[in-house]
Amino acid sequence: MARLMRAEAEGEGDLGMLMVGNVITNRVYANCGEFRDLRSVQDIINRDLATQCRTGFEAVCKPYFWQGARERDIRLAERNARGERQHPATFALWFHRPPGQQCPSSWWGRPLAGQYKNHCFYLADAQQCPRVFS
Repeated sequence: MARLMRAEAEGEGDLGMLMVGNVITNRVYANCGEFRDLRSVQDIINRDLATQCRTGFEAVCKPYFWQGARERDIRLAERNARGERQHPATFALWFHRPPGQQCPSSWWGRPLAGQYKNHCFYLADAQQCPRVFS
């Protein structure tokens, strides 16, 4: 998890990496929609590798992801694993970095939760994915 957080959001600083960690954690807990039966971070990584990174975290297909995690990255991942949440990623299942600075109000039909620096965070549907909100 620490390597994935770093690879996806190191340029966003500690808070940005924590928010990406929220999305990772939410996907593990969600067990709904496209995240059904993904019960661990390793499941998420394996799925992304199997689809050549067309289904989630594209960083797992880049060499930077495969470098060792630093102590700082591990401490941030541990905070996420203990349940720490950061707004606007608190209930987000998706994020992306759009061209330009503005986040669209929805992305693939998912409502915008908010923006932090260059990343836009999008909410899960509470009816379809209630575990994300518990």
